[in-house]
Amino acid sequence: MSARKSISAFFPAYNDGGTIASMVITALLTLQELTDDYEVIVVNDGSADYTAEVLDELARRYEKVRVIHHPQNRGYGGALRTGFASATKELIFYTDGDAQYDPHELRLLLPEMREGIDLVNGWKIERSDPLHRIIIGRIYQYIIKFFFGLKLKDVDCDFRLMRRSIFDRVQLESDSGVICVELMKKIQDAGFGMTEVPVHHFHRAYGKSQFFNFRRLFRVGIDLMKLWWKLVLKKEHIKAWAASDSVSEKCS
Repeated sequence: MSARKSISAFFPAYNDGGTIASMVITALLTLQELTDDYEVIVVNDGSADYTAEVLDELARRYEKVRVIHHPQNRGYGGALRTGFASATKELIFYTDGDAQYDPHELRLLLPEMREGIDLVNGWKIERSDPLHRIIIGRIYQYIIKFFFGLKLKDVDCDFRLMRRSIFDRVQLESDSGVICVELMKKIQDAGFGMTEVPVHHFHRAYGKSQFFNFRRLFRVGIDLMKLWWKLVLKKEHIKAWAASDSVSEKCS
């Protein structure tokens, strides 16, 4: 990149006390190499373990670290929406606080953020999960790409770098994990430039997945159907953009 961009890196964290400190410190070290203007934000989504204590100590020790505590769990989507709304820099990078991705690999994404590209999405070279999660994950990928018309190779890879200006156009509403589908669908439909970069995926070292249980999968299925109704069938977001553009044209 011809100019060093300012970067907000944020992590949604839920019961990630065993991994979040290493993620934050790795992000700080990586950002120091890439830019002079950066911040690290962690959204603690009502964790029941010692995540809050770890984060408060990190914020005390590192001036570039900012912590936002949700008193109660708002869901993955709620944590992401808080993170996006709280970011102040030109670019936003986010990944999960469970250390299944390596923040060092932000260095792979940043060079791809060139003119005409608004989002650089990671795709997992190989998924380091138990077999049942790999199978469910692949089925999930096929379903959402087919029904939502998504063109990305890996829609649910939560390792992304994007321009903050995207959110001048894209407004997110989901509180659950389907927010990733909502995000990618709205970015694609808005015509933003996207590219993908291979990244590594690691075994979970602490805690357990909040997604892969049958009750949660049923809830995700219901949320996906509601999202499909709004975004694919009724195209509510496209109609809202058209109405907003019409008002802007009249005002100008």
